[in-house]
Amino acid sequence: MRSTRAIVMIILSLIAGVIAVILAARWVGQQAAQNTTPVVVAARDLEPGLPLTASMLQLTPWPAGAIPGGVFEDMKKLEGRVIRSPVFKGEPVLEPKLAPEGTKGGLTSIIQSGKRAISVKVNEVVGVAGFALPGSYVDVMVHVTDSKNKAISKIVLKRILVLAIAQEANRDETKPKVVSAVTLEVTPAQAEKIDLARSIGALSLVLRNAVDSDDTETAGMDRDELLGKQAVAPAAQAAASAAAPQRRVARARPAPALASRPALPASASPVAGVEVIRGVQKANSEF
Repeated sequence: MRSTRAIVMIILSLIAGVIAVILAARWVGQQAAQNTTPVVVAARDLEPGLPLTASMLQLTPWPAGAIPGGVFEDMKKLEGRVIRSPVFKGEPVLEPKLAPEGTKGGLTSIIQSGKRAISVKVNEVVGVAGFALPGSYVDVMVHVTDSKNKAISKIVLKRILVLAIAQEANRDETKPKVVSAVTLEVTPAQAEKIDLARSIGALSLVLRNAVDSDDTETAGMDRDELLGKQAVAPAAQAAASAAAPQRRVARARPAPALASRPALPASASPVAGVEVIRGVQKANSEF
């Protein structure tokens, strides 16, 4: 009898516990629903230059105290807008990641205000073996002949964004691709530099770290400096300059003059004689 009563009490306790858990979960859900706001997020990964449609978006409850600025609560307001920066699945669609209203899709929608897009002809070497991909940063180097008819290589532009390779602007791609053209985002002044540089010399792209903002200036590299002749030439010139005064002094030094003999009188004629020495006495004899 006592065992039956104990079993009944245990069963009733379990039922009460399950009911309490269900009610608590429902209450927590209600409280959470009251403290959230529906936010428009991406239903899939969105690429730059892509016009938005309703199928690309969805509403997701978002904690009211953690809503970022620039979010949207109505999907209709986003239809037709163009993505300027990549948006990943489940990420809120923010105003700063969108192109201005009225912008059409394509490459023009991802060019920043005040910037321009210019394409550069490349090959496997110039294009850094295909690693210059959309979203990466490069330096632009030109190889030209200077005013002294000397070959020189110089980096003329630094930290330039690659917008597209060939006809692709997808920044999610990481596999190297060898293409014939690379499109760069530059200022109008930088576009003029590139246009002049490619008309007078050969361009090369130098791939750099995306977070590296170092703008170290270089003087360029010419043939003499490359071969190490620049340091030898001044030393040889200094040695030649030091030896030159000594040579000039040596050339200017007069030749030693011969000792002059006393001139004989015009009327005098040479006389032959013999000098004889006997002991300590000396006698002269003339002929």
